[in-house]
Amino acid sequence: MKAQTMRRIAPYLFLFPSLLLLISFVYAPALENMVYSLFSWSSVRIESRFVGLDNYRELFASQIFWRALVNNALYAVISIVFQVFFALVIAAVLVAGVFGPLLRNFFRTAFFLPSILPVTVVGLLWQLIYQPTIGLIDQLLFATGLQSLSHVWLGEEATVMMSVIMVSQWQWTGYMIVLFMVAIQAIPSDLYEALRMEGASRIQQFFYITVPGVRESTLILAIITIFGAFKVFDIIWVMTAGGPNNASEVLGTHMYRSAFRNDVSGYAAAVATVIFFITLAVGAVQIRLQRQD
Repeated sequence: MKAQTMRRIAPYLFLFPSLLLLISFVYAPALENMVYSLFSWSSVRIESRFVGLDNYRELFASQIFWRALVNNALYAVISIVFQVFFALVIAAVLVAGVFGPLLRNFFRTAFFLPSILPVTVVGLLWQLIYQPTIGLIDQLLFATGLQSLSHVWLGEEATVMMSVIMVSQWQWTGYMIVLFMVAIQAIPSDLYEALRMEGASRIQQFFYITVPGVRESTLILAIITIFGAFKVFDIIWVMTAGGPNNASEVLGTHMYRSAFRNDVSGYAAAVATVIFFITLAVGAVQIRLQRQD
């Protein structure tokens, strides 16, 4: 009887250390942050004042918040296009043997290399590339007679957000390509051989074998990409700090500025809570889709 009891509780004993860490460093801080969002408080004052949902009312009435939310959504959509769909296509081309082994390894390394660079280095590098007149992009435009397309890329509201988003795609699409290559290589080669014997083209093989074969990986990578888009902070802060005129503001920079620049910590906690519930909703969608599969 004692041995049977030990067998029943053994799994929980193994899970306990991980659960303790999760509760201590994930769930408890998230709950504590929600409580903080109901107070008006400052990092330099001891006293705090309960304000209920006033921080959320102020948040949802803020134009900067809605602009930041739209920027995050735009970031997510473009990231899905590049880091999921384009990455899958490029990975399929590399695995299909269109290029020889030497070229395939070269492209795989070249695509993956930006993802191992520190974000600060990437941000400063692309600041130089985006420099008006003397930057690489404007130099190429002038050299090809397209100087009318020249912009102050990081200084104009119309171009700054897209400019920063494209830097992120440059850095992370290659990482996704490598992950998709691993997933595609796990598909049995017999399936491709059978379809080739039926006279199917490479495009038909891609849609009938590759896409269904990596469906689960595609879902997981898409969710990870959306998570990253709504939690993005570092590349925005390094390149533009949310400017000009809040044109590149995202939820992460809005939260940081509220907490550490404007010292309205309760409001910043409300922003953090919104980010938490957005990512929680995305995670719930992922679980739902995986259960359907």
